Amino acid sequence: MAEFMELEGQDGVRMAWNVIPGTKQEASNCVVPVSAVYTPIKPFPNMPVLPYAPLRCRNCRSVLNPFSIVDFAAKIWICPFCFQRNHFPPHYASISDENLPAELFPQYTTIEYQSPGEASSIPPVFMFVVDTSIIEEEMAFLKSALSQAIGLLPDNSLVGLITFGTLVHVHELGFGTIPKTYVFKGSKDVSKEQLLDQMNFFLIKPKPPTGVIAGARDGLSSESIARFLLPASDCEFALNSILEELQKDPWPTPVDQRASRCSGTALSIAASLLGACVPGSGARILAFIGGPSTEGPGAIVSKNLSEPIRSHKDLDKDSAPHYHKAVKFYEALAKQLVHQGHVLDLFACALDQVGVAELKVAVEKTGGLVVLAESFGHSVFKDSLRRVFRSEDKDLGLSSNGIFEINCSKDIKVQGILGPCASLEKKGPLCSDTIVGQGSTSAWKMCGLDQATSLCLIFEIVKKEIPDATLHSSNIFGSQLYFYSYQHSTGEMRLRVTSLSRRWVAGPGSIQ
Repeated sequence: MAEFMELEGQDGVRMAWNVIPGTKQEASNCVVPVSAVYTPIKPFPNMPVLPYAPLRCRNCRSVLNPFSIVDFAAKIWICPFCFQRNHFPPHYASISDENLPAELFPQYTTIEYQSPGEASSIPPVFMFVVDTSIIEEEMAFLKSALSQAIGLLPDNSLVGLITFGTLVHVHELGFGTIPKTYVFKGSKDVSKEQLLDQMNFFLIKPKPPTGVIAGARDGLSSESIARFLLPASDCEFALNSILEELQKDPWPTPVDQRASRCSGTALSIAASLLGACVPGSGARILAFIGGPSTEGPGAIVSKNLSEPIRSHKDLDKDSAPHYHKAVKFYEALAKQLVHQGHVLDLFACALDQVGVAELKVAVEKTGGLVVLAESFGHSVFKDSLRRVFRSEDKDLGLSSNGIFEINCSKDIKVQGILGPCASLEKKGPLCSDTIVGQGSTSAWKMCGLDQATSLCLIFEIVKKEIPDATLHSSNIFGSQLYFYSYQHSTGEMRLRVTSLSRRWVAGPGSIQ
C-alpha cells in the first residue's frame, strides 16, 4: 500500500487498479473499470523544469521518458509505445549510462519542459461582466467585493469591464480623459464583426506585420487592444472610479414585470471582445449575475411576472418554453470560448434562479467555476471571490489554454474522459468504440484549471489472450503517457509529461 501511495505522490495519478487485468475478458469481470484520476498541474516541489524542447518519437510523437529503451553505444532510443527506433540529436552526444539527461532519471516520471522560444510571458486576462439590474443594497455589496478583487490582481494582468442591465455597456478603460462606454442593445445578438465595426477597431487601417500583439488574427494593433484591456497597475484608479459611480440600471421596471436583464448578450459581447483582442491566450470572463435573464438571447423567462420561472418539473416534462433556445445559445457560446481558449466563471447571487441549468454547459466545457449564494453580501460569495485571486508569491495558481493528450500501449484504448474539458476530436487507433464521457478522441481542450483540478480517464483492455511465453514473465507492463501543454500562471507556455507503467496480471489465478 505504501508503494502505491508513493507512486500517487510522485505523479499525481491514482489508478483504480495498480495491476492491470491481463485480457479483455478479465477486465470485463471487474466491477470497477480500468481507470485513472490524474491531476494535470499538481505541484511537485522537486519536479524539474527543463529549458529545452522534449525529444519526440518520429512515429507516434510520444516523448523520451524513463521507460524508453536506450542504446548508449549506437545513440538510439526505442519508443515503449510503438517500438520505433529513434536517433538522438547532436546535443545528446555525451549521453551515457553515467551521464543521463533529466528525462531518463527513474524518479522523474513527471517532468515539465519550457522551450527557449516560448520563454516570453503572456499576461493573464480578466474580463469583469457586472449585472446592474439589482437593488441598491446588492449593488453596494458587489462594488465593495469587486474593489477588493481588483486590488488582489497581479500588476501585469490585463483587465476589462462590461456592465449590463437593459443595455450592455463596454467600458473603454484606456480613454483617460473622461469615462467612455460603447452601448449595445440588450435584446439583439451582436456578432463579432458588428462589435469590431461599431467600436471603431478598424477606423485606422492597421499594419498586420508590425505592432501586433495577441490579436494578430484580426490584425489589431496594441493601441486598439489597450483601449479595452489595460494592465491592472495602470487602470486600478480608473476601475475604482467607475465602480464608485456605478448605479442600478436606470430603466424603470413596471410593478408587474421582472427587471430587464440581458445576461446572454453581455456574455456574448465579452467573448467576442476577448476573441478579437487575445485569441489563443488565457483569459477569464468573470460574470456577476443577480437574477434571471429576461432580455435577448439566452433569456430563461419573460419579463411578465404572470409567467412563472421554469421548475425542475418543467425541465423533466420538457415544458419550459425558453429552455432549449437558451441552451442552444450557450452551447454556441461554449464552442466559441473553447476555440479561443477562454474560461467563463459564474458568480450567481440571488434568491431567484439565474439560469445555471442553461448556462452550465459553457462553464463546464471551459473549466470555469460556479458560485451560488443568496446575496452579494453573503460570506460564501466574498470568500469564494477572494480564493480565486489568492496570491502566493504572486502566483494565482490558475493555468489556462491547455491541451491534454494521452498515449497508451497497443493493448490499451481510451473510452473517454470525465472532467472540465472539451473534445478536440482527435480520432485514431487509440480510441475505443465504447464511449464514456467525452470519447472518440485522444486529445482534449482544457481552457482553465487550478492545481487541484482532476480528470478521470476510462480505459478498455483489448488484449484477447495472453501468449504462453508471457505467463512466466515478470516484466510485462502496460504503459501510459500523459501530455499537458498549458499556459502557466506566470504566463509561460509549458509542457508537462507524465509517464506511467503498471504490471499486467500474468494469467488466470496468478498472484501479484
